[in-house]
Amino acid sequence: MICNLCPRQCNAERNENEGFGFCKMPNLPVLARASKHIWEEPCIAGEGGAGAVFFSGCTLKCCFCQNYEISHLNNGKKISVMRLAEIFKELQNDGCSCIDLVNPTHFADSIISALEIYKPTVPVVYNSSGYDSVETLRKFDGLIDVYLPDVKYYDKEVSLKYASCPDYFEKTSKALLEMKRQTGECEFQNGIMKKGLLVRHLVLPSNLNDSKKILLWIKENLGEDTFVSLMSQYTPFADAKKHKEINRRLFTVEYDKIVDYFFEIGLKNGFMQEKSSANTDFIPKFDNFGV
Repeated sequence: MICNLCPRQCNAERNENEGFGFCKMPNLPVLARASKHIWEEPCIAGEGGAGAVFFSGCTLKCCFCQNYEISHLNNGKKISVMRLAEIFKELQNDGCSCIDLVNPTHFADSIISALEIYKPTVPVVYNSSGYDSVETLRKFDGLIDVYLPDVKYYDKEVSLKYASCPDYFEKTSKALLEMKRQTGECEFQNGIMKKGLLVRHLVLPSNLNDSKKILLWIKENLGEDTFVSLMSQYTPFADAKKHKEINRRLFTVEYDKIVDYFFEIGLKNGFMQEKSSANTDFIPKFDNFGV
């Protein structure tokens, strides 16, 4: 296949065995883990835990990624579309509250084919970096129940510096509007989000102005009732050491300023994290478990 699934528009060849685009992934899915994951937001994980399917490779490759082992180094196991559908069913049968597709963008076509083979009865969650193309998202219309994008950057200078991606917010903002169009207003049942959009934002050290711009855009374009998860879990990994300003954990005062701003501008629905979340103990083992 010639791939243009993500906004990088590589127009690169991807076959069953290898890929030559930015993600360096074949067209068949590559997974690093498929298991219960209890550390997602309460309305995603629920009591059963999220059935997290961790896809290898990435279309963004942030320099500080805590999943560097699979997002940059591409560690994982290649599987068939049929096996992916079986994994969805296995996680559901294991009592998971949802099927949590983690970093799915570059495997969109395979995921759609797997969902056509087996559509879980629990919510299907599209858990991405936010750097998605509207054209690819439209393929998922009616297949995805909950969108869970992590909106990382606003200013192009910031996204260029940390992810070599100057058009990040230009593309992500359009993707968010498409996600909202597909899901409409949020729907809950027994505390679980059955349908809707939940926007994550990882607060970065020394980048509070960027965080404020993102929150204000959410309020003005998605509405004050939008569910937002403000994450304080930033821990410097990988190449964060190349950038002094982010080569440290987030100060409590920095996070508190963003939480205060969240309420100051009138956003109403938020999830906040404790400082203890910035801990490597919460990172899954990418050992091909469940694959």
